[in-house]
Amino acid sequence: MKKREHGSTWPLYRRLLAYARPYGLLIAIGILAGLLNGSALFGMFQVSGHIIRPFETTAVETVAAAEGPEETLPGELDFVERAARMFGISLSGDDGGVNRKFIFVVCILLPLFAGVRALVIYINAYTMRWVGARIVRDLRDDAFDSLQGQSLKFFGKTDIGGLISRCTNDMTSLESIIATLIGNIARAPLEIVAAVTFVILSAREHNMVGMVSLMIVVFPLCIVPIILLGHVIRRQTRRALGKIADLVSRMHENFTCVRVVKAFDMETRETGRFREMNRSYFRTVIRALRAELLITPVVEFAGLMLTVVFIVMCYARGIQLSQIMPVCLAAVAAYRPLKQLARLNVYLQRGAPALERIYGLLDVDTSIPEASNPVPLTQFEDRVIFDDVKFAYDEESEPVLKGVQFEIPCGSVVACVGETGSGKTTMANLLARFYDPTDGRISLDGHDLRDVEIASLRRLVSIVTQDTILFNDTIAYNISYGSDSASHEQIIEAAKQANAHEFIVADAAGYERVVGEKGFVLSGGERQRLALARAILRNSPILILDEATSALDTVTERLIQEAISRVMRNRTVFAIAHRLSTVRHADLILLMEKGSIVERGTHEELYESGGHYRKLCDMQVLDSP
Repeated sequence: MKKREHGSTWPLYRRLLAYARPYGLLIAIGILAGLLNGSALFGMFQVSGHIIRPFETTAVETVAAAEGPEETLPGELDFVERAARMFGISLSGDDGGVNRKFIFVVCILLPLFAGVRALVIYINAYTMRWVGARIVRDLRDDAFDSLQGQSLKFFGKTDIGGLISRCTNDMTSLESIIATLIGNIARAPLEIVAAVTFVILSAREHNMVGMVSLMIVVFPLCIVPIILLGHVIRRQTRRALGKIADLVSRMHENFTCVRVVKAFDMETRETGRFREMNRSYFRTVIRALRAELLITPVVEFAGLMLTVVFIVMCYARGIQLSQIMPVCLAAVAAYRPLKQLARLNVYLQRGAPALERIYGLLDVDTSIPEASNPVPLTQFEDRVIFDDVKFAYDEESEPVLKGVQFEIPCGSVVACVGETGSGKTTMANLLARFYDPTDGRISLDGHDLRDVEIASLRRLVSIVTQDTILFNDTIAYNISYGSDSASHEQIIEAAKQANAHEFIVADAAGYERVVGEKGFVLSGGERQRLALARAILRNSPILILDEATSALDTVTERLIQEAISRVMRNRTVFAIAHRLSTVRHADLILLMEKGSIVERGTHEELYESGGHYRKLCDMQVLDSP
């Protein structure tokens, strides 16, 4: 993925808007709540000055009484007077001035505005946080879905710990950032608009336009250092995400290879390596934290200085407290959302590296391409043909297969033998279409595998490998994996055919026994028999056996060989083996050497020919035909 320049955050978040569109109704509700919040805030400012006014200095009140009647009800609060009269309450005295009832009603009105504001703030915050969390959930779903579609080549070259970190740490970081961003964007501007509108109206009424205009012009200058700090935060956050990914990778690798670590007494060294990486990550986090924590002092200092200047100027011009207080309350109310918007750049910069890394997962596509009109296959009837197949894992690397040519007739057993690295497993991977040939073609019943629907092909093929993969779940779950509709009786029958039933029921938990990480609690032979049971239950017409009996003791090998003999009945089998005794009855044996088939025939034919196959047989003390 192309690296983006610092500051180019808008394309990242613009793409994020596509994830917000399905939740437009909730976003509209949140924005409406923000509008109501702004209206309630404006109403509180309107009322606040008239609460203070009756408590102005006694001297002012005395002068006002001597000069004329009490102050009449302010024009902008006429609606309060009208509403009170509906309930038979008069807010004016006989001389038209306001009385104590007015103060009482206004004191009820202020909590009412505050209560409405509290409710709409909750609605706004809840809806926006919900939308933010849902967007991240959708992103995580898409990221995992994208990873599921990648090829084996991708996983072979990509650090698994790094992938886990992107789907967990990056997503968790992004979740809090997006929720905060959406909440602030939907509410803070409306609160600021309400406060600024009231300040401007009050400034016009009390001849303070010049002072307020000066404050509005000066305050944005405080944003400059915030923007500069934001770039620092983004750079350090990107480094921190990379380092936490390295930490997760180190942990994943260590736990996966824990047997080797303990066998070679490397616990101390591994702990030291982890601590050094952890210290490096900590230092990066602290650098980002320093820049982030500078934001609040900068905004608060600027706000305090502007407030001091404003109060001094008001005092110099003889402006009354009842005129200053609503403006100050509005300024105080605007301070929090202004600070939130000032920190908005911080959140944007912190979220940008996480988004870049997540989009990197979403945009990568190494999946095996599906044909535009794939051919669905429901059964295997004729043969599989490898037609001059060549394959290399990379363009720069040496070919692994060089012009491989052979057939696997339906119902036959074809075995592949040879030294490690000769290309045997690669042929099995091509047959299952984990990869596509670099040149040549593989056809099944006359259809090029590249034209066959991938899902239907995988239903026709079952694989049993030497390194048995089991999930950290029950034995029943592992046997039925890929056969979700199988009944418990069918699971038991498959286990019996795989010679696994006896060791399963020997444990008190039976089929509900949890096998541990990668089948840790089971022996190698037990894991292998569960894999065979899984293949038996799957009941696919094509079976790939990739060294399914190597590295096992004689008794276990015999049990597994008996199970394999059962599973091979009425199936087409492609078997890879190091122990030639397991394939001597195959219909065709292919001897591989450096990516090419150098000998082919039955066991008897190859042995009699006296070639390399016979040497392998003699080395394994295999009886002659």
